[in-house]
Amino acid sequence: MTQSNQYNIAVVGATGAVGQKMLETLEDRSFPIKELKLLSSSRSAGTKMTFKGTEYTLEEATPESFENIDIALFSAGGSVSKKLAPEAVKRGALVIDNTSAYRMDESVPLVVPEVNEADIQNHNGIIANPNCSTIQMVAALEPIKQNLGLSRVIVSTYQAVSGAGNEAADELRQQSQSFLNGEDLEANILPVGGDEKHYPIAFNALPQIDKFQENGYTFEEMKMINETKKIMHAPKLQVAATCVRLPFFTSHAESVYVEVDQKGVTVDHLKDLISKAEGIVLEDDPANQSYPTPLSSAGKRDVFVGRIRKDLDHENGFHLWVVSDNLLKGAAWNSVQIAERVIANQWL
Repeated sequence: MTQSNQYNIAVVGATGAVGQKMLETLEDRSFPIKELKLLSSSRSAGTKMTFKGTEYTLEEATPESFENIDIALFSAGGSVSKKLAPEAVKRGALVIDNTSAYRMDESVPLVVPEVNEADIQNHNGIIANPNCSTIQMVAALEPIKQNLGLSRVIVSTYQAVSGAGNEAADELRQQSQSFLNGEDLEANILPVGGDEKHYPIAFNALPQIDKFQENGYTFEEMKMINETKKIMHAPKLQVAATCVRLPFFTSHAESVYVEVDQKGVTVDHLKDLISKAEGIVLEDDPANQSYPTPLSSAGKRDVFVGRIRKDLDHENGFHLWVVSDNLLKGAAWNSVQIAERVIANQWL
């Protein structure tokens, strides 16, 4: 382990959408890097990337790649994490994993720093970064749960194509141009690359993100349900999710219905709690049509909340609109944020 104020960092999956954002975030945050290693598949090995004005050559990720690495940020797919994360830990590295590989592993903390930072110290070498749509929702829900109690959450998501990777974003561009040219739309990626059927995303809405499970929910929906309960230490919390992919590039939006335990709560009280929460920006002024949108939140690290209103039929029910950049707070920034908290608290 590096005994200094600087750290040897590896980024696994550096050429991907999230990997690129990880590098941007490390640079923006002036993260204390002594040595940086960019790792990828054999296919991308040899590719040149620039970080802080210095050119780096990508190396193929192997177990030996993690010798003398202090912190390894993984974002190269679950199978890569399953294979290489234990090898990195064996060599003394702390792994912050951005895939679903370890999220529901009982021995692995699943962390959103604004919600459950203290869980970090229980790590055994791996810390899991939650699903992008889960992160922004639990960040918005935490001040509600802490102050008013929380019994039920129903969420419908409106998710950007970048959540499915660079190829999905390219497919949206190509399909949009084809649609405007009056041509047939070719679909090869969405809703799920590995499924038999594919549907156009341009000018469309796809009510499937990831594969369907036996209970009729998609894996993405089950991720939101199970991860929310784990992160918030609320196994009895009632959570339901419907996840939908829409034809825009960046930032996920969510319509969230909650039921609180405390009676007599007003919208102003809820707004006050949310506005004071860490990492949350309240944009809620209906009189002036002020509310967050995917475009307005893109490129920003915060979670934005608006459209807070009381349910008309349930005394303890409220509705919120939650938006955040899925590649930043939903992935890269949350991962780097975890690394910063690890260093600040000396939990390495």
